Amino acid sequence: MSRHVQLTFDARDPRALSAFWRDVLGYVHPGPPGVDVPEGADPLAAWDDFLTRIGVPEEQHNARSAIEDPDGHGPRLFFQRVPEGKTAKNRVHLDVRAAPGLQGQERMAALEAECARLVALGAERISRHDPEPPLGAGHIVLADPEGNEFCLD
Repeated sequence: MSRHVQLTFDARDPRALSAFWRDVLGYVHPGPPGVDVPEGADPLAAWDDFLTRIGVPEEQHNARSAIEDPDGHGPRLFFQRVPEGKTAKNRVHLDVRAAPGLQGQERMAALEAECARLVALGAERISRHDPEPPLGAGHIVLADPEGNEFCLD
């Protein structure tokens, strides 16, 4: 039997990092348990109201955040505040599939366009790796706003 997974990020600012990844992946912030968030309403504001109502101090409102695939296919991403910063290269990273099925210069052009969008959201471009047949299709390495490396594939 297979299992569902949740990917967890340690973060200085869970809400900001979750908002970045929400925009990268087209995910959504789920509403609080038992709360119907009207369409167009801010789920993070609903969380603030919920947390205040259940007695969570305001300084702890940004201790955690999460995003989910609205179609239910991708894993849930969870963000938890930690006191220490990132100190080394990730041992696990995300590959954002931005050019599936494309090859050569068409692939690299699609990756460059997505890279420009993500840099505008706050990513940092680290390196470009051009196609190296037969196994290397080409990819771009970036870092999210807290320095976590990921690839556009």
